[in-house]
Amino acid sequence: VEGMAQKAEAERLTDLALNAVELIDRSLYERTCDVRWWATDAAVVDCAAIPNETAATYACERLGVILSAYTVYLDLWLCDQNGTVIANGRPDRYPGVRGQSVASEPWFQNAIALRSGDDYVSANVRRENRLAGAQVATYAASVREGGRADGRVLGVLGIHFDWEPQARAIVEGVRVAPEDRARTRVLLVDTNRRVLAASDGQGILTEVLPLDPKGQTSGIARDNQTGTVTAFHRTPGYETYLGLGWYGMIVQRKAGR
Repeated sequence: VEGMAQKAEAERLTDLALNAVELIDRSLYERTCDVRWWATDAAVVDCAAIPNETAATYACERLGVILSAYTVYLDLWLCDQNGTVIANGRPDRYPGVRGQSVASEPWFQNAIALRSGDDYVSANVRRENRLAGAQVATYAASVREGGRADGRVLGVLGIHFDWEPQARAIVEGVRVAPEDRARTRVLLVDTNRRVLAASDGQGILTEVLPLDPKGQTSGIARDNQTGTVTAFHRTPGYETYLGLGWYGMIVQRKAGR
């Protein structure tokens, strides 16, 4: 009976881990759609083509309008081919962004090399000093002549997803039983097992979990000394978004410990 109960509990925790990573995948799928769509906006394309002050001012205004409707973003950056930010959506909040170079950023380098306007790149979740040290998940796409998928590359649009509050809402919202919440930790981790979000708010972007799933889709590990159980499930992706190989993890201490 005890074995059956443990198996049922393991399945339940694994399902919770899947729930957490599925929710973030659905959100990030939408980011990949947003960046490719906005990179074809006429104001964005025109500014990238002829980046004079009039075009830049209008592009800033247009990006600001987008941000007013899409509150999950911190800022949107339009960059020229050399990696200089020529327009951003929140110049009032982040006045120092325009004119800065992002040429050394992997998201810019990868986006400027994309073969099509239908493609996108994503960056690791990180702190962005130019956005007051906020945790961001950046998505980028190439801006192309005429807004066409096969048009000549004019620049890059980078969109900065406000990671911390969105991810926190997901890990805190996973339905752990009230009596188990104090001994349960809900986590999102990347392919290197780095903690991206944690229901207890600890170790975010710094802690690396010892458990290695070794590429398994899902599973459970039990510490025989402490009784702590760790359930995990790898991202299944969503729609056309394959995911980034992240895992949802549930770490639950033994009751009474």
